Amino acid sequence: MNYIWIAIAIIVLFTFFYIIGSIIRKKNQTRLDALEEKREKLLDQPIVEEIEEVKRMHLVGQSQNTFREWNQKWTDISTSSYADLEAQILDIENMNERFRFFKAQHLLETAEHQLSYMEQEVESIRSGLKELRESEERNSLAVQETLDTYEELKKRLTDEKEVFDRAVTELERKLYDIEIEFTQFVTLNTTGDPIEAREVLLKAEQHTFKWKEKMDKIPQFVEELREIFPSQVEELETGYHQLLEQNYVFPEENKNIEENLNHIKNKINDSFDAVEKIELDTVETLNRSIDGEINDLYDLLEREIKARKYVLVARKQIQEYLDHAKKNNRQLLIELDHILQSYTLNNNELGRARGYQSEIEKLEKKKEDLLPQIDNHKIPYSKAQKFFKHSYKVLDDIESNQVQISENVKKLRVGEKEASEQMADFEFQLRNIKRFVEKQRLPGLPSSYLEFFFVASDRVEELANKLNKIRIDMDEINQLVKYSAEDIKSLKQKTDELIDSAALAEQMMQYANRYRHANAQIKDAIDKSLMLFTHEYRYKEALDEIGTALNEVEPGAFSKIENFYYKNLDPV
Repeated sequence: MNYIWIAIAIIVLFTFFYIIGSIIRKKNQTRLDALEEKREKLLDQPIVEEIEEVKRMHLVGQSQNTFREWNQKWTDISTSSYADLEAQILDIENMNERFRFFKAQHLLETAEHQLSYMEQEVESIRSGLKELRESEERNSLAVQETLDTYEELKKRLTDEKEVFDRAVTELERKLYDIEIEFTQFVTLNTTGDPIEAREVLLKAEQHTFKWKEKMDKIPQFVEELREIFPSQVEELETGYHQLLEQNYVFPEENKNIEENLNHIKNKINDSFDAVEKIELDTVETLNRSIDGEINDLYDLLEREIKARKYVLVARKQIQEYLDHAKKNNRQLLIELDHILQSYTLNNNELGRARGYQSEIEKLEKKKEDLLPQIDNHKIPYSKAQKFFKHSYKVLDDIESNQVQISENVKKLRVGEKEASEQMADFEFQLRNIKRFVEKQRLPGLPSSYLEFFFVASDRVEELANKLNKIRIDMDEINQLVKYSAEDIKSLKQKTDELIDSAALAEQMMQYANRYRHANAQIKDAIDKSLMLFTHEYRYKEALDEIGTALNEVEPGAFSKIENFYYKNLDPV
């Protein structure tokens, strides 16, 4: 029985290993088939035709060296690498058939890496060959575009030679240098070295478009130097001499106009020299400087021409303005003199008006000194214009201040009338307050209240006295009006507090009488309050005394009586 079980176990193990081996063998075979398929695809690529196509281009130089490298790589792959791979595949097949699965797996991994490397190499070879072919094509397209631009530049230089002026010789030399580069490019490209030819072409392109940019700028510069600037200089010279003939005088800092014009002419020549050397940055800098200096001279001449027009009008009008200012000031001084008989002026109005008179006289004196200088052509019109503009501003300011002073002094009478009306109202209010207090028939009035009443009365009386003066000070009166208004307001508040405290104290004492015989504390409070009320006239203290005691006996009584009082209070 034991032998039987052993035999069965051997059979089961054999079967198990056989099945496992079959599975591994099948997987290896699948990988091997995939490897074979990739190897066939690698050989099926049209790389041989691509090599032949490039070979027919008859490359030389650097391009030839590059091609040889790619060709040698393909030879290595298609011979030794391919043979090695084929031998590995045969070994894998033998190992797999002989059930040496793990050895076969190891060889499979090596072969797969080998094939992957070969695929990458083939891809790089094809990319390199493609670049060689496309380099030739790009050269053809680029050279056509650049040659078209170059031919256009040559044609422009021939047809429009005058617009390039002194730059023609240097431009011809530069275009000839570009032509040499094109010749070199054509030689390299036709002998089969497109890569090296491409480098030469790039230089030719750069130079072509660089000089195209310069040639586009030169005509504008030449036009400025040959046409615009000279005509402007000539116009300035003519205009300047015409102004001199018309007796124009120029400011000290601008007397060297002839020198400035000669300086501009020298700069034009310098810029032409830079054009001849095609130093366009220098040309642009010089031209902008020339343009600025020319504009400055135009501004100078135009400024003097405009100033003359201004002065011719202003010299006639200025005297009218001066006379107008003098007349206004005389009227203002008369008005102030009249006002001073009745009012005190606190803002130096009279001194300011006299100062305006002095300013007007100074301006008139300067004007009288200036007019002969203008007539005798001793000063530039711009200087005279400056004086007239300053004079107008001074006179404008004077007139504005004259009007302001006049309006302010006119307000004095209005202010006096308003102050008188307010003073009468204050007196009326004081009388009403006095009658109102007397109607309350109080036993007496506190000294503090009487003192404040008399202060308010004295202030109003002082206001009346100030208003009755022959010459009044409105600043002082306005201050008294302000203080009086504040006093009356405070007096009204104190009066209301006094009367309310007295009335409430009386009502509280009357209400407290109901507790007088039953509560000794209330009795004492009533007695004390009565003394404060009738003998010392301290009505607020009397109210506080009785109110506090009453609240202790009957909480809320104070508020109840107070609310009733104010609710039924007759309006004053």
